[in-house]
Amino acid sequence: MANDKSMKPVSSDEVETDGIYENEWGREETLKRGDEFPYDPAMGQTEWELVSLPLESQEQEMYKDTKGNTKSRLHIDQSDK
Repeated sequence: MANDKSMKPVSSDEVETDGIYENEWGREETLKRGDEFPYDPAMGQTEWELVSLPLESQEQEMYKDTKGNTKSRLHIDQSDK
């Protein structure tokens, strides 16, 4: 019996956090808020796990072709403090 009782998002669920996600078969996808978790082309419905948050430069690329009302995360420069 598994010790991890959390429910991971599955295909067709809405993405809540921008990032790089990996499914249970090792396929990685870069997804942003509002996207739908995709189905695996070979296996169908699958669970997804957040493995990395995007870098600021990657986030700018993710949002370059989106609507004006879609904002990326706020980044605070710690050197100003």
